[in-house]
Amino acid sequence: MTEKIAIIKEKLQHIESENDPFFQACLLDERKGVTKLIASFRREQAKKEMLYEQLKTMKQYENEARARGFQVIAGIDEVGRGPLAGPVVAAAVVLSEDFNIIGVNDSKQLNEANRDRLFDAIMAEAIAVGIGIKSHEVIDEVNIYEATKLAMAEAIDALPVTPDFCLIDAMPLKHCENELSLIKGDSKSVSIAAASIIAKVTRDRMMAEFDVSFPGYGFAKNMGYGTKLHLQGLEKQGVCPIHRLTFAPVKNIFLASK
Repeated sequence: MTEKIAIIKEKLQHIESENDPFFQACLLDERKGVTKLIASFRREQAKKEMLYEQLKTMKQYENEARARGFQVIAGIDEVGRGPLAGPVVAAAVVLSEDFNIIGVNDSKQLNEANRDRLFDAIMAEAIAVGIGIKSHEVIDEVNIYEATKLAMAEAIDALPVTPDFCLIDAMPLKHCENELSLIKGDSKSVSIAAASIIAKVTRDRMMAEFDVSFPGYGFAKNMGYGTKLHLQGLEKQGVCPIHRLTFAPVKNIFLASK
């Protein structure tokens, strides 16, 4: 084989198996650059195999529900319970039985680039997606736990299909006739993990927009959590219109300004 290393690298990116004739030809190429490409290819294949096994494992609750006769299974998760500002956002996602996008996991375990990539893939491949949003005003009115439940229920009701089984991260919702609450469900169920990604990216993008409207708190980076920059902004500028007035230290600063 006399092809340039760069061309071989490009071709290997489109090969799925070591049985491919082109890969077999690469094995006969003794150049160090090709040897490194072969090693890199095998590492990537091993990583993909691991991710497919992970996906298979994360489908177990959905498969068990289908074995019991349920057909429309929704995963529900939320993001934004801890921040000092902004809404709590929930998502409900219904995936097909043959959903095969690897890498779907708890959104907290993914970097921004992978979350954005998977967000687009899930939105394109999911049977249905519903989103529920409860503002800081609702959070202050009913408390964050109840607001989270309201957002989750809203996300389920926003689905264009009616689920007959709901898999919910952590909290019992009692909104679906048949539901299962899973502790750390976003790392155990592919549907809940998909919902966590949709909710996280949706809220992050909202907070980036709020950062333009209310600069000085670092919302685009901290998403409303109480980072050093955020707390400095509170001390310097006071409370802004999206802060949660029942959350300390926002509550203390707000009362002090009265």
